[in-house]
Amino acid sequence: MTGPLREREDAHALLTAEAERARAGGGRLVLLRGATGTGRSAVLEAAAAHATHLGLRVLRARCSPDDTALPFSSVLHLLGSVPEFADVGPGDDDRGSAARLWRLLRSYADETPLMVAVDDVHLADEASRRWFVEAARRIDRLPVLLVVTERSQYDIDPRPAGLTHALSPSVVRTHTLAPLTDNASADLVRAAFPTASDRWTADCVRAGAGSPLLLRALLDDLDGAPPPTAVPRTCAALYPGSYPAAVSWWLDSAGPATAEVARTLAALEQAERTDRKDREARTERLERTEEMQRAGRAERAEGSVARNAAPAPVPVLAPVPVPDTAHEVLPAAEATAAATTETATEAATDTLAALVADASGADPARVSGWFTAMTRLGVLRPDRAGRPRYAHPLLQDAVLGGWSTARRQDAHRAVAQAMLRRGDHLDAVARQLLGSAPAGLRWALRVLRDAATVAARDARPGDAVRYLRRALQEPLPDDLRQRLLTELGSLEYASADTPAGIPRLAEALDLPAEPRDQVRTAIALGTALVGRGEVRTAVEVLRRLEARLAGHPDLARALQTASALLSDQDQTVRREAYRWLTDTAERSPELVGASGQALLVRYAATAGELPAQEAMRRLRTLLTEPADPLAEPFLLGTAAAVAQWADELDEAERLVERGLAGQRPTLLHPMEQALLDTRWDIAAARGAYGTLLAALPDAARARRTGGGPVNADAHTLLALVETGRTQEARRLADTFDLRDTPDSWELNRFLYARGVLRFTEGDVAGALHDFLECGRRQSARAVLSPVVTPWRTAAAECRLALGNPQEALALATEELRLARVWNTPRTTGRALRVLGRATRGRRGLELGAEAVAVLRDSPAEAELVASLLAHGRQLTDAGERGRGRDHLREGAERAERLGSVRLLNHAEQALRTAGGRRTTPAHTGSGALTGSERRIAELAADGRTNTEIADLLHVARRTVETHLTSAYRKLGIRRRGELRGVLDD
Repeated sequence: MTGPLREREDAHALLTAEAERARAGGGRLVLLRGATGTGRSAVLEAAAAHATHLGLRVLRARCSPDDTALPFSSVLHLLGSVPEFADVGPGDDDRGSAARLWRLLRSYADETPLMVAVDDVHLADEASRRWFVEAARRIDRLPVLLVVTERSQYDIDPRPAGLTHALSPSVVRTHTLAPLTDNASADLVRAAFPTASDRWTADCVRAGAGSPLLLRALLDDLDGAPPPTAVPRTCAALYPGSYPAAVSWWLDSAGPATAEVARTLAALEQAERTDRKDREARTERLERTEEMQRAGRAERAEGSVARNAAPAPVPVLAPVPVPDTAHEVLPAAEATAAATTETATEAATDTLAALVADASGADPARVSGWFTAMTRLGVLRPDRAGRPRYAHPLLQDAVLGGWSTARRQDAHRAVAQAMLRRGDHLDAVARQLLGSAPAGLRWALRVLRDAATVAARDARPGDAVRYLRRALQEPLPDDLRQRLLTELGSLEYASADTPAGIPRLAEALDLPAEPRDQVRTAIALGTALVGRGEVRTAVEVLRRLEARLAGHPDLARALQTASALLSDQDQTVRREAYRWLTDTAERSPELVGASGQALLVRYAATAGELPAQEAMRRLRTLLTEPADPLAEPFLLGTAAAVAQWADELDEAERLVERGLAGQRPTLLHPMEQALLDTRWDIAAARGAYGTLLAALPDAARARRTGGGPVNADAHTLLALVETGRTQEARRLADTFDLRDTPDSWELNRFLYARGVLRFTEGDVAGALHDFLECGRRQSARAVLSPVVTPWRTAAAECRLALGNPQEALALATEELRLARVWNTPRTTGRALRVLGRATRGRRGLELGAEAVAVLRDSPAEAELVASLLAHGRQLTDAGERGRGRDHLREGAERAERLGSVRLLNHAEQALRTAGGRRTTPAHTGSGALTGSERRIAELAADGRTNTEIADLLHVARRTVETHLTSAYRKLGIRRRGELRGVLDD
């Protein structure tokens, strides 16, 4: 594609004036300098055409590196066929020859004015260059215009001095051709594609890099795919390939050292571009999640406002207006800001130059200079950090396209090694290694493994998977390959690539390795299989390995414990596993170990055979015993679950945090999810609905591999019901078809949660069905205690609503019997509340009052609210309307602070029925904070971190986060920095 020359008017004016001067008898040398692709040849051709029009004879020559061996080759091209020079050979460079050629030129000039046009004089042979210099000194009184073009681009290898370095400025006119401005480039694009959008045009401009050569080549390639088709980001989409060919020629003209630096920079940028895309994708996901959470919090806050009071406005953080005076920057301040920016840019450039120079073997000072030169030309443009980057991805791809795959891989390895030497972040080094070929380098393997560990720890399993896949391409001994396969399979499963993860783990288990590593692999494989619903297969894998570990009793015990824990997902396998564990413990307790004994405590607790105090005493004793590192997670997770049931929520949180801290992020372990489940159970017990709704949905989606509901779904469903979002709860419940869902404790919990939703919607019969089905399944698993799911009290309330008080009484009585065995406020108070409703009369009032009294010492605020409301109704029905209204008002206030819209609605309805109304409490502002919330908020306002606050108050960090979340909601703020201002009001 050709077209008019842009922004070359000054050059044309100069050459026109000098042509007129030559025609008048005065000669001169005009030197046109410019970088490759800036249009030197085009300007020269235009000048030659104009000189011909003026009547000058034009002598042309284009210098070539192929002619450098023949003296005067370029001059002879100019002067045409000269018989006396027919036999000139290499080395025949003498002054006599130069003189004869000069006489010939003069003879031409005697006939008519001349324009001597020499293109690419920097490629001329040395004899011709000297002749041109000498001619420039002698043509001032001849009708000869000597116009030469010379490449003046900055290269890594310094170029020889230019043609005119020894000439006086008085005998030469020099004009430098600048790169095209963005406006001129845009005009060229719009001339070729008049309908192009501004975005499409801007993309072309950046890819053209200020070079007429590159821009016209790009427009040639795009002629077959005009807008609105997007400007490609890779050369593979270009046809016929003029653009990559032009870039390749541009690099070749710069020399091998410059090409090496340019391509090394392109290789570095390619890896960083991929990294940036990944980060942007992760940031976008996080922003979407945070936006959903903010919307959810706003909706919950609106729903929790009292119906008889004006809703408290939710503060919206609007952009802070900038005063007009902010733009009136003083000159000194402006200069300081500009200097600071320039210094930062220079530092970023120098840092990158040192890296590229190290990787390519170039001089850092020359590389830094090349960056500066290419930035001025438009080939490179600074990014937000001030580092030079190729102006467009297409240009970067074209630069890199000149390398073979092997050469690119070598470059990535060289860059990685250079980055490692200067102490760059592991992630950056590892991303370069992803593009390198296996070479058996120990440092490369170490970097990839360490980067995988860091990525897994930072919740980036996708990155960790890529690093480990690359590490496994290296030559490895079997034991190391076994460990890496275990980590890779674990991470692939964690990143929802379950089909790939399980074969990796199976392969790892078949490789020779240390027994301890084999146990880790077997536990990881068992966990993955259970996640796919293959519980019996998982247990068989563990037992087969156990049979081979007769000489390692500690490892065998760890496998036994893992088998028992994984069996929880299938009631038949669970029954078999715990029967074996119980029999072994009775015969030889030492064969079970501390973690196995802890599981038996948990089993007895769920079977209704053990009080909470005794269970915690046993577990605390077991926690003081030395534990094998492989078995300790089972002990901590089991103890945390039981502590949560026992209403020891702070202790349970500490155990959860301790257990999670000991988890290896690159190893799949069943206790990690068990600990997370307990963490959510604790939040649910406290009624921390905001925490549950903010944290659970993503976790539930990540774990839902088999299609059935998980513990997170059950908690989400209950939290949605409690916060009045029943339509969202119904959509979540309808997500699952439970008819074909495999048996598991999580299914039972979801049945209970769906029953609560159905009861709230008025479908009492459907709710009763869910509660009874939950109970049938729990009983089949020998889970009789109400510590897990209180299905009996829930079913009893359904029976009461359906007019079956005797059946309700039987259910509530049995629930209270089992609750008194466990003997904690939460379970006992709940059972007393429902039994009081079922019993009625004076005895019913006594049971209701006892429920309220018991629950006042419980951390389960929602259960206390429910009991206050139930007893308030009882008192009202018994004629004690004043006391009844007091209970209902207290219940309403607590429900509002808790954020339970469901309970608040019940309270207000009961108050209206009782002929009372609720006093409007301070449901927002600092007066609404509980004592714990205020204490933690004040410490946070003083600048303490969550971890510091947790250590100071001897509570779990999660407790601090829960209280702060509640405090933010009540105070109407979103940032920690706003705490001091609202607390002082």
